[in-house]
Amino acid sequence: MLGVGGPTFLTTKLDFVINWARRNSLWPMPFGTACCAVEMMAAAASNFDIARFGMERMAFNPRQADVLICAGRVPYKLAPMLRRIWDQMPQPKWCVSMGACASTGGVFDTYSMVQGIDTIVPVDVYIPGCPPRPEALLYGLLMIQEKIREESLGRHGALRAENPLRAGVPNATAEQVAGLTGPFGNSTRQNRLSGLVRTDRPDRPGDRKP
Repeated sequence: MLGVGGPTFLTTKLDFVINWARRNSLWPMPFGTACCAVEMMAAAASNFDIARFGMERMAFNPRQADVLICAGRVPYKLAPMLRRIWDQMPQPKWCVSMGACASTGGVFDTYSMVQGIDTIVPVDVYIPGCPPRPEALLYGLLMIQEKIREESLGRHGALRAENPLRAGVPNATAEQVAGLTGPFGNSTRQNRLSGLVRTDRPDRPGDRKP
């Protein structure tokens, strides 16, 4: 910088300026389906104040959103809508999987529930908990900011590459989906994938007193 009265300038990197603007003006797209959504609402309230990080503008329009926050379980009937919202969000965009149900299916190990939304959309940050507290969501969003901080325009093509033929298509292959919904996922497919004869509760008549 020059002295008083002279022209003032500041030298910096273009990557730093762009990433600084991006990480401090993220607009979340809330996709709340269960109790995790209540914690997400609490994060936006005055006690936790998500506005401190420039994220107070909840964009209920995917065309104007940067971060998709999936808070809660996702049934298979709802999965196409989740993928459609993700496809409608412009680049650059990021995704947060909030809670055990969104990340792995949680306690809902059943035929109707998606066993992890990363089979539908690419996930940047996983937030554990059932449900996670608002502080956990804020920490996850700070991790998104750290991820943006490390990005470079030189890798923009690799980071934002999207195949138009994959629009509306799950993020995982058929084999990966079968593996996720196999022995550690949907019980309805355990017999076919693991070769077990039965998967229900074994008979243990000796456990009860006569």
